[in-house]
Amino acid sequence: MSLGETVISRFPEPIRSIALKHRELVKFALVGGTCFVIDTVLFFGIKTVVLPNNPVTAKIIATLVATIVSYILNREWSFRTRGGRERHHEALLFFLVNGIGIVLNSAPLWVSRYAFHLQEPHVSRLTEEISDFLSAQIVGTLIAMAFRWYGYKNWVFPEENVRGAGRTIEDEKELGHS
Repeated sequence: MSLGETVISRFPEPIRSIALKHRELVKFALVGGTCFVIDTVLFFGIKTVVLPNNPVTAKIIATLVATIVSYILNREWSFRTRGGRERHHEALLFFLVNGIGIVLNSAPLWVSRYAFHLQEPHVSRLTEEISDFLSAQIVGTLIAMAFRWYGYKNWVFPEENVRGAGRTIEDEKELGHS
């Protein structure tokens, strides 16, 4: 039994059944949560220490690093049995979808900073930080996450059950191989 299945087996019903039925989505969400933490720490670190006058650039850099981690984790764990494309084509599509995701993720921050002027001296430092967090890390992330989920399932990893490596007993039962 995999680590994910071990964790899910401890969930109470009906959450356990839902999590097992939608395990790709659960894994995608866990990878997303991990990458959210990476993105958030890098964004605020870069914005505060390295690029204090360029928050959108800091956001793009942080999101790019999180995207690389996301590709590895999603390909090898969340969508490990999906594929249908040559690896270089799959990677190109992944980064294209994520390039659009970076724009979607950064757009709310750009709007809050430069359209609504939610930055010093127009607002307090606290208001600026709260606005940056809400627009970049919450609104932007939710918009980009929905787009990425759709893009991964339909364009990047379009075919189910084409990669056999790493299948679990549960996967084999679903495929009728046991």
